Amino acid sequence: MATEITMKDLLQATIDEGASDLHVRALMPPELRVHGELVAIADEPFTDEDTYKLCHEIMTPEQAEEVEKNGGADFAVSHEDGTRFRVSVFKERKRWGCVLRMIPSTLLSLEKIGLPDTVKELLFKPRGLILVTGPTGSGKSTTLASMLDLINRERGVHIITIEDPIEFYHTSKKSLVTQREVGDDVPSFAEAIRRALRQDPDVILVGEMRDLETISAAITAAETGHLVFGTLHTTGAAETVDRIVDAFPTNQQAQIRTQLAAGLQAVISQILLPKLGPDGEVHGRIAAFEIMTSTDAIRSRIRDNKTNMIKSDLQTGAKFGMITLDACLLEHYRNGYISYDELITKSQDPDTVVAKLREEMGQK
Repeated sequence: MATEITMKDLLQATIDEGASDLHVRALMPPELRVHGELVAIADEPFTDEDTYKLCHEIMTPEQAEEVEKNGGADFAVSHEDGTRFRVSVFKERKRWGCVLRMIPSTLLSLEKIGLPDTVKELLFKPRGLILVTGPTGSGKSTTLASMLDLINRERGVHIITIEDPIEFYHTSKKSLVTQREVGDDVPSFAEAIRRALRQDPDVILVGEMRDLETISAAITAAETGHLVFGTLHTTGAAETVDRIVDAFPTNQQAQIRTQLAAGLQAVISQILLPKLGPDGEVHGRIAAFEIMTSTDAIRSRIRDNKTNMIKSDLQTGAKFGMITLDACLLEHYRNGYISYDELITKSQDPDTVVAKLREEMGQK
């Protein structure tokens, strides 16, 4: 490096540019993800020694040892102004690198996120499973944190979060909030859920439902009178139900469908898209949602293994607060918030979307 750049400098640049992610790699200049696009913020590439030093600036000796042993480590760090970052340090071709994702310091209301009032009503349910799904970087953590913040402000309950790592720090308000970090406070998600059931919880957040044991524990917790929030890396309500059922052995799948039909309150699937301003330029990002809430028809589809019919229920379920991803994308396009290319590439059924647009143009 021509000048000595510190990780503190890079974190400050990430904050100043309003970026979502910072990439530090050997033989490359540092890059920021701004409005979904990667942008270099220096002319000179980092050397192997540069990236080694930068990674070790933010790691404990134990985390550095984990990278050496397992090839990577995930944790969270705070900048001097209090802004928090989720960190993934890794080895790549024997060189050190890391990606840091900025965790928003202020939580948005559900309205500002773009969720309808029916989602707020779900947060006052006494029990059940609410899943927020979507690809990595789709804003799931932010949506969940905003939901928990609303519960924290409006309900007198005990909230337990289980995360790896803890992203948003919640101060107890009307609710009592307990936050447990996998690795530091408890060995695994599944073990944390089992222990949580003995800690008088009302609401449990499972940061990631990544394996059969965790999924099973979360479903059981929802069945036994708790409101459970979880995440999956799926896109779409029907796909989410299938993903959960398929995680189980064939001889258990009928039972899991019955349990899901009874306990699942909602699936909120989301993606993030570049948001266009009035000038046609990108100004930030906007979320598009697919929302499925539990109705008699939905419960029947899940129980009878007819998830392929869920899409039609979503299309006709507006009065229950349901919407398909394609309908949400179309609405954003009509409002001038997203480009035609984003509409087509992100829609689940682009042919139908194009046909609907042509029909609308013909009517005009």
